[in-house]
Amino acid sequence: MVNTPAAEFAARIDRLPASRTIWRMIALISLGGCFEFYDLFLTAYIVPGMTKEGLFSDASLGPFAALKAINTPGAGTFVFSLFAGLFVGTILFGWVADAYGRRTIFTFSMLWYSVATLVMAAMPTGFWINIWRLIAGIGIGVELVTIDTYVCELIPREARGRAFAFSQFVTFSAVPVVALLASPWVLGPEHWRWVVVIGAVGALVVWWLRQGLPESPRWLARHGRLAEAETVLSAIEAQVIAETGASLPRPGEAIAEMGEADFAEIMRPPYGRRTAMLSVFHFFQTFGYYGFASWVPTLLIAQGVTLTRSLEWSFIIAIANPVAPLIGMVVADRIERKWQIVCAALGIAAFGLLFSAQRAVGPLIVFGVLITLSNNWLSYAFHNYQTELFPTRIRARAVGFVYGWSRLSAALSGLVIATFLGLGGTTAVFVFIACCMVVVMVVIGAFGPRTRGLALEAIAH
Repeated sequence: MVNTPAAEFAARIDRLPASRTIWRMIALISLGGCFEFYDLFLTAYIVPGMTKEGLFSDASLGPFAALKAINTPGAGTFVFSLFAGLFVGTILFGWVADAYGRRTIFTFSMLWYSVATLVMAAMPTGFWINIWRLIAGIGIGVELVTIDTYVCELIPREARGRAFAFSQFVTFSAVPVVALLASPWVLGPEHWRWVVVIGAVGALVVWWLRQGLPESPRWLARHGRLAEAETVLSAIEAQVIAETGASLPRPGEAIAEMGEADFAEIMRPPYGRRTAMLSVFHFFQTFGYYGFASWVPTLLIAQGVTLTRSLEWSFIIAIANPVAPLIGMVVADRIERKWQIVCAALGIAAFGLLFSAQRAVGPLIVFGVLITLSNNWLSYAFHNYQTELFPTRIRARAVGFVYGWSRLSAALSGLVIATFLGLGGTTAVFVFIACCMVVVMVVIGAFGPRTRGLALEAIAH
């Protein structure tokens, strides 16, 4: 294969040991994701308080009240607004990180969603809350795509699985925090606006902390900025040598990426098949993931639990969110990524059906925790997997496109889950989720290529 300077930079990154410098960069990137996840998951914990305040009445929702005509409660419009924004952010603007750089877009999108979220917290009606939730969702969508791309390109190939598991451990740590803040023990549902503000302000602090992050050397080299790429990578190498006290091994084979950086490439061989596979996967996986994560207190209430108790138990279930990625660090680079996704989807389906059959406190919490563990195993595995399947030149736009279908189905999930809940309770909800997980298992299991231990450039070929 033809060698290029960009290929040599990639080979130098892949020979780095996973030292303190590498983990520090991942931690800083992940802290940004921590507040995106805080914002994503606060829906489940603030909706009861918003409902109690009357923000989902027809008068407060305005035009959004039309969505209630399809047997959907007003809370579903709030979920719909977030994921409609995420859909726009991922599928229409995922390309900006390919064009303007991982670090630049990383910073800009965080500022975007933080400001929009602060404005949302001040809005007096359900209509304007939903509008600003949609605007914030655009920024979050761009940020999530950029984070995955950023992490993937900075990490040596032998540690990519662990890096994504660690990143998801950090980001999912936000979920028990928001659950605790919204619980009756701290702020309570009536102070939901403060729960929102705390997340937005925290994100601004993280934006300041991560100003020292480097741009991706792979991206710089791909755009011909070789001197900058050399400066960045040389600094990382020097820090790693100082920390380990050992010289670095020789770089492995340098595999060049060949191709044009245009959107049409994600539809052509060999990427067209991967794009189709991940698009179908994402459309269906979200019904399982957010069908539970965004509705935990509401599903508990449907099982006969009071509002106060549902928030308390939701917090207990939320504590499990960072646990799965933490456990996953042990197996993330030992088991093929595609089979991790299949096993996690099987867990979501099985534990969900068992959850729907429970009424007692203990089993509800146990199966709620098991669903959460399976959800987050699925999450860190697919966030890693989708970034590995495309080359640097189109990675962000490809991930944005396929991930966008999950944002579309997530926008619909608020309406669909609410409809099934109204028609047949939690049993109907989890039967539907189980069917979606069967599609996930078949699509990934039958058509997903292997990626474990391979260089990104080799997977691209």
